[in-house]
Amino acid sequence: MENGESSKRPHERLEVWRDSMELVEMIYKISGNFPDSERFGLTSQIRRAAVSVPSNIAEGAARRSTPEYLRFLSIARGSLSEIATQIQIAVRLGYSKASPRLDQYVDLIFAKLTALMNALHKRGDA
Repeated sequence: MENGESSKRPHERLEVWRDSMELVEMIYKISGNFPDSERFGLTSQIRRAAVSVPSNIAEGAARRSTPEYLRFLSIARGSLSEIATQIQIAVRLGYSKASPRLDQYVDLIFAKLTALMNALHKRGDA
């Protein structure tokens, strides 16, 4: 395989997957500043939700049917909503400052997932 793009797994070709991997890094950095008392609480929860986004995109992309793919993309969107809520909780509790950049990034990934889901629906085999 000479073309680097064709040697990638299906999910690695998706911009939304690459963006969500970057989101994981952002979440890990931000949550690293949460109090030690939250290690098994909010820190763990927001990190699991963040890891869930690219993981579900990858799992969906590996599925053989469009309905399965859509189900995993829907789960990824749900995890993004969890992250948005958990960020608000962290800000309310004073564990983090509001980050318009992070909020916009979550919104961007949500929009890209929605666009991908709409494109799959339009293909007609959903």
